[in-house]
Amino acid sequence: MESATALDGLCVDTIRTLSMDAVQKANSGHPGTPMALAPLAYVLFTRVMRHNPRDPRWPDRDRFVLSCGHASMLLYSSLYLSGYDVSLEDDIERFRQLGSGAAGHPEYGHLPGIEVTTGPLGQGISHAVGMALAERMLAARFNRGPHPVVDHRTFVIASDGDLEEGISGEASSLAGHLGLGRLIAFYDNNHISIEGDTALAFTEDAAQRYEAYGWQVQNLGEDIPLDRIEEALANAIAVEDRPSLIIVRTHIGQGSPHKQDTAAAHGSPLGEDEVKLTKEAIGWPTLEPFYVPPEALAHFRRAIERGAELQSQWERRFEGYRDADPELAAELERMIRGELPEGWDAQVPRFDASGTMTATRKSSHTVLQWAAAKVPELVGGSADLTPSTLTRIDDAGDVEAGSYGGRNLHFGIREHAMGAIVNGLTLHYFRGYGSTFFVFSDYMRGSVRLAAVMGLPSIFVYTHDSIGLGEDGPTHQPIEHLAGLRAMPGLRVVRPAGANEMALAWHYAIASEDHPTALVCSRQGVPTWDPDAVPADSIERGAYVLRDAADGPPGTILISTGTEVHICNSAADLLESEGVATRVVSMPCMENFAAQPPEYRDEVLPPSCRARVSVEAASTFGWHRWVGEWGETIGMESFGASAPAGVLYKHFGFTPERIAESARRTLQRAGAA
Repeated sequence: MESATALDGLCVDTIRTLSMDAVQKANSGHPGTPMALAPLAYVLFTRVMRHNPRDPRWPDRDRFVLSCGHASMLLYSSLYLSGYDVSLEDDIERFRQLGSGAAGHPEYGHLPGIEVTTGPLGQGISHAVGMALAERMLAARFNRGPHPVVDHRTFVIASDGDLEEGISGEASSLAGHLGLGRLIAFYDNNHISIEGDTALAFTEDAAQRYEAYGWQVQNLGEDIPLDRIEEALANAIAVEDRPSLIIVRTHIGQGSPHKQDTAAAHGSPLGEDEVKLTKEAIGWPTLEPFYVPPEALAHFRRAIERGAELQSQWERRFEGYRDADPELAAELERMIRGELPEGWDAQVPRFDASGTMTATRKSSHTVLQWAAAKVPELVGGSADLTPSTLTRIDDAGDVEAGSYGGRNLHFGIREHAMGAIVNGLTLHYFRGYGSTFFVFSDYMRGSVRLAAVMGLPSIFVYTHDSIGLGEDGPTHQPIEHLAGLRAMPGLRVVRPAGANEMALAWHYAIASEDHPTALVCSRQGVPTWDPDAVPADSIERGAYVLRDAADGPPGTILISTGTEVHICNSAADLLESEGVATRVVSMPCMENFAAQPPEYRDEVLPPSCRARVSVEAASTFGWHRWVGEWGETIGMESFGASAPAGVLYKHFGFTPERIAESARRTLQRAGAA
């Protein structure tokens, strides 16, 4: 263990001054927390973490997650000084500017060394739980004999605000239950939030709370020497059977003569005068902003040589591992590359046409077994709803404390944490999925949004998707949820109309590389359409003609999704019996259809046919684009009710007769126009 020197102090102050200067130049940002946390970052990046700045994607590197993403300059400064490909001029000096990798909050993929997008408080530590869990699952699957090729940790810095957010409690509880000893978190207890002292709203004993979760807890107090930080980390690393929380009492804006320990240091620049006074107080040059002492930079950059040696040692171990078990090594390398198994989708399941009513959650379970057999990195579970959401991988075992070789996860009733943990797994070489009732997607929306922001191919399976769930009533019947998730950029919402669309939907979700997918499934049954009537690209295209007019071009078009498609088909029977040429369009993914070339959209929905009706047992928001000026939308304009599904569908007008009546009205309007 190293003793602190004047050079160490110079390095710590370099992080502080870079952070002050960047926020001041941007006239925007959070200077105080990076100033307070500089000693922690310095010890992590130069003494403790196993990382290689010249190869930030080294598979066995330790991961660092800045959960308090508003302190982003702490991370950017540490990355630049350690030797990552981060530019002082183009990134740090252009902090928070368009095109700079140094965004206001850390964004995954914008700069090397950023492991996850953070900023919404509580999300970082919760994603880190997923990453730490992934490490244990990989180790259980791949480590053999004398060649431990999966052997790394996840380090987190979290703030008061992170611990106040409910998601962190959900995730930390599960981390303790699972005994994730490779997860080590600092709790920055600086006593300051935007409104003032945290005592205004947060007075609980966090140490006792985390001890109750099953974590090791060390409370270091304040004014902590660097070697004490390093010692605490060594203690945490030595504990393999539970996660660790290291509590530090820091001083926000440390060194600022007038703003230390005040809310003024939290979310605003210190001001030119205060920056100058702070630099004078620590003996720093005041004329040149972004000054980096050469000796400090050289000391930081020793991380390059150290990291290269650590990676070289690992690569030698991996060579021995490959010699001993080439098939297992090849499988791990494939997962690291993010490639799916060759030929995994050669035979996507096809289901024969049948009038038997089968819930899409049941066909989803059938398809999941096929997918899991082909894609071994597919892992997931539910928020204590697996018997209802039917998302268990059969004969694949459970993930439990000390036994991480299974594929089925028990998230408990923790939807928000489940979403973040799924993302963490997906960031860490697995293909994660999580499931719950669709109405509870609201509980996990923040995590789903981050998956979309990062472009992660996480999979979210939502069942019981409408008033069709019946007697549980309006508290459990989703109404606005389809429209709300469709509005989220980057997320693809797929609501299949039967088993064959369901098979293609799972294929689409697994094959996706740069966006998450929500699979929305029913509790009630639907018929299985002829597989030849469901094109292989129906999900990618977003919509297709399931049934065309019996004779000539369509006079009216019925557009629908999921469980309402077969009702539209029955309405088409009524209309065709009256001589009305009727087309039925299934639109399993509205976002994908909107992204198609105009030629394809016009092929499915010819502009010449203005008599259109959309049918979906949900909010009609968003459907007017497709029915046009002369069309009508049939949907839910209120919350549901408690009654059997069939009664509710009739009560709210989801019947062939009402759909046919609506189509007749649109024909009259369009014809009179």
